[in-house]
Amino acid sequence: MPVSQIEDNLDPEKLPRHVAIIMDGNGRWAKRKGLPRIYGHKKGVEVAKSIIIKSRELNIPYLTLFAFSKENWQRPKTEVDTLLLLLKEYLQKELPLMIEKEIRLKIIGDTEDFPEELKKLIEQVEKKTENLKGMTLVLALSYSGRAEILRATKLLAEEVEKGKLSVKDINEELFRRFFYFPELPDPDLLIRTSGELRISNFLLYQLAYTEFYFTETLWPDFTEEEYLKALFSYQKRERRFGRIYEF
Repeated sequence: MPVSQIEDNLDPEKLPRHVAIIMDGNGRWAKRKGLPRIYGHKKGVEVAKSIIIKSRELNIPYLTLFAFSKENWQRPKTEVDTLLLLLKEYLQKELPLMIEKEIRLKIIGDTEDFPEELKKLIEQVEKKTENLKGMTLVLALSYSGRAEILRATKLLAEEVEKGKLSVKDINEELFRRFFYFPELPDPDLLIRTSGELRISNFLLYQLAYTEFYFTETLWPDFTEEEYLKALFSYQKRERRFGRIYEF
């Protein structure tokens, strides 16, 4: 089915409010082509940009991309340095486009892990886009779902210890206030590329009722058409959130 036909069949009223994507397969894509892994990451950045723009065109309010996990620091230093450089270049180059397209940038993860120059750049881009209303692009950087839950638990415990909160006050809404981005709604759809059938420590708390879409396609080959197919698949599902619908 052509891209235009798939898009024509999408119901704008039934698109997910929040799409989260685990962008996997850059290294394998490069290896299959006999190229260094860096080429896979560079191609992956290009694909990410196209999916961001398509999401904006479709008026999807939130898009979260798992760009760099806490565990990724364990990779060879040359690869980590390359990933950080690509991130820096992306933020510098695409800021004008974010402003033009009304895309707000938010970062979730332990940004303290990053070099000082990159931390300052992240802060600058977040600041310059903070009032943009078209779409929120969330990049998960040095992110770990378990670490986020542990961090929130510690921060909440500190408030209780200081007497600012009581144990009786603790509920789900209060707990979420200590997440990296408390206002971020839970993902409606999670997409993972490259054929892996796991969530890899990504948004562990937030994925409780998320619809999953797995594809064998490696991220550098994840086209606009593939993205629209995932959205079309989502629209055909019945989301009950534990309820039973009587007919």
